[in-house]
This record gives sequence, C-alpha cells and structure tokens, in this order.
Amino acid sequence: MNKSAPTSGDVAKLAKVSQSAVSRTFTPGASVSAETREKVLKAARELGYRPNALARAMISGRSRLIAMMVAYLDNQFYPIVLEKLSRALQDQGYQVLLFMTETGKQDRVVQRILEYQVEGVVMASATLSSTLARECAKTGIPVVLFNRYVPSSPASSVTSDNIEGGRLLARFLVEGGHERIAFIAGAEDSSTNRDREAGFFKGLAEHGMTVWARAVGGYNFEGAAAAARELFSRKDRPDAVFVANDHMAFSVMDVLRGELDLRIPEDVSVVGYDDVPEAAWKGYDLTTISQSSQNMIEATVSILLEQIEKRVVKKRAAVVPSELIVRSSARKPKNS
Repeated sequence: MNKSAPTSGDVAKLAKVSQSAVSRTFTPGASVSAETREKVLKAARELGYRPNALARAMISGRSRLIAMMVAYLDNQFYPIVLEKLSRALQDQGYQVLLFMTETGKQDRVVQRILEYQVEGVVMASATLSSTLARECAKTGIPVVLFNRYVPSSPASSVTSDNIEGGRLLARFLVEGGHERIAFIAGAEDSSTNRDREAGFFKGLAEHGMTVWARAVGGYNFEGAAAAARELFSRKDRPDAVFVANDHMAFSVMDVLRGELDLRIPEDVSVVGYDDVPEAAWKGYDLTTISQSSQNMIEATVSILLEQIEKRVVKKRAAVVPSELIVRSSARKPKNS
C-alpha cells in the first residue's frame, strides 16, 4: 500500500507549532516569525510535505492565479512577454495559466478561464468582447489588454506609443532621402496596426509626402511574403518599406534578397516594429522601433495587483514610450 501523504497537521506536530502557523508559512505575504518559519520548513523537509495549493485556495478564496490568453506565439515578441510576465507575477506570489485561442473564439475561452477561479486576465495577441469584459468587471476580475486596446471596452490596456513610433519611422525614411515609401500592414482590425499606420501617415504628411503603396501582411510570415511580392512586382517599386512588425519584416527581407535579388539597403530600405532579439542578428540587422516589453510588463503587473488587492476593477490605460533603434537595414540620413 502507498504511504499516505503527510498533512499540515503532521508538520505542525513535528515542528511543535500551531496548524495556522504552518498555513501562514506557506502563504505568500503572510506574517510569521523567522524562528517559526525555520521550524516549519525543517519539519516539512523531514516529512516530505508539500502544501496543497488547490485546497488552500478553496479555504482562503484566493487562487493567486492569473490567466494569460494568446491567439498565436509566432511573433517573437510574445514568447518573451510570456516568460517575463510569468517571472514578474511569480515574484509577487502569483502563477500564470496559459490559454491558447483562435480568432472569434476568445469569449468561449474566457468562459473556461473563469472556471479556474483566476484573479486576473491578461489578453496578449487576443481580445474579448466588451460584454464579457463587463461581466469580468462585475465579478471583480481585472482584465488587461496587452499591446492593444479597445476604446469601447471596460478592460484596461497597456501599449507602447504606436503613433509616435510610426511617426519616428516616417521621419527617418524621409530624411534618408527616400521618395517611394511603402507600408505593409498587419491585421487591419488591430489597434497596433491602426496606430502605427496613423503615426506613419502623420509623419509623412509633416514632410509633404504620403504612402507610395500599401499591402496587407496580416501579422503573419506567409502574408508578409505575399505582400512583398505584390509591392515589388511593380515597375515603380518602392525604395523603402515600413513593415508593421519585425516578424513580418524578416519575411519581407528574405523575399527581397532571396527571390528578387534586391540589396538591402542599397536598393531598398526596410524598417520594422518591436525590436525583438532577432532584429539585432547580423543576417537582419533591422532598423526598428523598440517597445520596452519590460516596462509594459511592469505596468501590466501594477494594474493587475492594485485592482486585485483593492478589489476594485477600474479601466486604466498605460502607454509606454517608443524608441527608434537604427541599424543597417535602412539608409541613414546624411546628417545622422
């Protein structure tokens, strides 16, 4: 027969402390003296005791779980965010549950998420309906849209300054002497694409210019490749292209060099957005806009924990500054 697992009562008996002292020792943030903690941990090690997080959650009403929902992980930006966010929340005594979804199925996935008694929800590369966001708010569960926002939603949001980022890229390309500047869009219905494109158009207009040509890549590798073939099959092909994120920009650069035998940046300049680690690789060396994942994660954790602890859900919007990162994929202004 299997030996029964030790209980908190067994630990309390061996450590000669109360059972509540054992509970406090294994509860993040609970008050317990150093001497008592050492006694409990020593007894737990001797007995091979492991606290039952699920049982503790049922008793305390606190699961200390945060759900993170993503629609895709192809974009190199999101695996980095997932790792950093998980570590940041673990440092605060919380754990992340990852849920994958597909376009149009977000609300159904959120309904399942709520069955796990999570204390907060982060939506990255995904969003949810305003109706469900209001339901979450009514039940005291804060929702943060990461790297996107929905004006009509009661959910909080954390984004980089996408409008300013687009504007910075436009100015950089114009000052680099480019005259036929194209844009490859991401997902048409996403706030990131709308704002980056709006900022880009604004920056060009400030210099008396407009976008030479436009195609849609849909924020995926294959879509970006098709968009590049479409734009550069023209006789009056662009001499520069802003691709709405780095993930697509890598695909565009592969097509330009590998299929069309164009030189970057001698024949065409390419710029992206996100500054994922691969952007600095020698094979791409991509000029791009950096949106600090670290600062965005800190803002996300701050919004979540403040609302969880205060038990008040209130819409907040955090915007993190963007920064132009100049590398060799685009012709530089003469005065730089």
